[in-house]
Amino acid sequence: MTAARAGQPPTDDGGVECYSGVEYAERPVAFEWEGRRLEVESIEARWRAPGSKRFRVRTTDGQRFELIYQSHIDEWGIHLLE
Repeated sequence: MTAARAGQPPTDDGGVECYSGVEYAERPVAFEWEGRRLEVESIEARWRAPGSKRFRVRTTDGQRFELIYQSHIDEWGIHLLE
């Protein structure tokens, strides 16, 4: 998994917990960022791109992130939105 602040290179961080019903990664529920577990309060947007699922989320502490699941390499990316 890769993690990055907007405009900065990716760094390694924790994992993404997601609800998986009919298929994997239907919606993220929590993830690790800078050593802390953040819970997803709401999903503001979700969309698919070739080989990926993307989610714009707001955490319970009010931060906004873009979470990207790249299915072809089975990896998540986390980007802090400012």
